Amino acid sequence: MDIYEEIVRVRFEGGKAALATIVRRQGSTPRRDFAKMLISEDGSTIGSVGGGQTEAEVLIEAKRVMETGQATLLKYKLTQKDAEKDGLTCGGTVEVFVEPILPDPKLILMGAGHIGQTVAQAAHRVGFKVAVVDDRESFANRERFPQAEEIVVTPFQQGFDPITVSQTSFILIATRGHDHDQAVLEQALQTSACYIGMVGSRRKTQIIVQNLLEKGIPPETLSRLYAPIGIDIGSETPEEIAVSVVAELIAILRGVHQRSEKQLFVIKLLGKAGTQTEVKV
Repeated sequence: MDIYEEIVRVRFEGGKAALATIVRRQGSTPRRDFAKMLISEDGSTIGSVGGGQTEAEVLIEAKRVMETGQATLLKYKLTQKDAEKDGLTCGGTVEVFVEPILPDPKLILMGAGHIGQTVAQAAHRVGFKVAVVDDRESFANRERFPQAEEIVVTPFQQGFDPITVSQTSFILIATRGHDHDQAVLEQALQTSACYIGMVGSRRKTQIIVQNLLEKGIPPETLSRLYAPIGIDIGSETPEEIAVSVVAELIAILRGVHQRSEKQLFVIKLLGKAGTQTEVKV
């Protein structure tokens, strides 16, 4: 199987992998420069960077690279013992570059109003794939969302049925009413999305969180909710809100985001409700 074809398939299906490449070698090593090995999430591989202890350590590092999204350069010195195992006459040194193969982040907008429209524009410009769901064809259409890869017109209660949600998906709930928001949030919390945010006031958030607690949604599940959304820049207009929201998405994507005091509102609500939830922030 061709490594590059497999990379395309993995990214298209929303999976993860790591690509290991020999970028430098000295002395006697099992493989030549630029030999490659693709490591999948399940540990299966295509290609080789030399076998033996070197390859075993690359497999371990590949798992970390997939989890963090950060590439790394590994340096190995092959001892005489290592060389003998690989059928060589002497040892050498080898450097292996291990890089993550990740799908483009996906933003799923549940609601095609003014906020959704401006967020879609800003998110698309920084590399997010955009999917839009609304129950109004007059709002969810190609004219208003020319950058969207998916536009789905369906009742919000079935909004996630035609949409693929993965660990690299970001969900933004911005429907036109409390009931729709609650129904969408309840579904979103059952997905593996890395971000679930909801537009609205603290009062609305408090009501919805309390309703879902009473329905039996575990507090640790509800603690995944970001509300209020966005980095606090004093935004007021839809365009300014879009900037603050997309900045938050980027920070989460890069692994540098920590919830602000404003965003700890949901956690505090859960505490006032008498839960004993421990949340990493």
